[in-house]
Amino acid sequence: MSDPSGTQEHETALVDVEGLAKEFHTGVESVQALREVTLSVRQNEMVAVTGPSGSGKSTLLFILGLLLHPTKGSYSMLGRDMLSLSRSDQAGFRRRYLGFVFQGSDLVETCNVYENLELPLIYAEVPARDRLSKISQALEQVDLLHRMHHPANLLSGGERQRVAVARALVNQPRLLLADEPTGQLDQANGRHVMDYLQRIAYDGKSAVVIVTHDPAISDRCNRICRLEDGVLYES
Repeated sequence: MSDPSGTQEHETALVDVEGLAKEFHTGVESVQALREVTLSVRQNEMVAVTGPSGSGKSTLLFILGLLLHPTKGSYSMLGRDMLSLSRSDQAGFRRRYLGFVFQGSDLVETCNVYENLELPLIYAEVPARDRLSKISQALEQVDLLHRMHHPANLLSGGERQRVAVARALVNQPRLLLADEPTGQLDQANGRHVMDYLQRIAYDGKSAVVIVTHDPAISDRCNRICRLEDGVLYES
């Protein structure tokens, strides 16, 4: 897919990962989940990470999301060394700059759409007076403003995942991480979700990294990187 931005700013890496490795210890055995991974992601870019189950895709995503610490290597975002931050500073950075969309929407069933989107704003200590405008803007991006007060448990599958995308956007993150975001959707709804993710990447100052098994999804990204046995190859 062609790059819609020709600006010099686009050439500046938003994310830089070098020599990243992750080893898990299970009793007397150890598993090398990632091996010397190097990856740069620019703003206004969508990067697909593909590969078989157990190849390290989710491990890489969790490290980028500051949910998991690598065994070795470096990770910088927005020019800051992510691995030198304290856990509390990482949590603050995650709330401010990162968004997550998973295969299951993981909405709070007992809340309505507004309340689901309000939760990350509460965690980020956004004043109550500013929440409505942020929630409205996020829902507009996925064409669900009319569902703002709809109970989460009465949404269709496609609507639920679109609300999950809106929830990931509500704090206007710079990096959106998506793990099989269309895996439980039919083809039409999956296409709609990808349309929204592309719009997010190309219309703002964000980047999107998508873990997927689906060639139809990866083909819509700027770049495809494949993980095999913890080693990252760029297609």
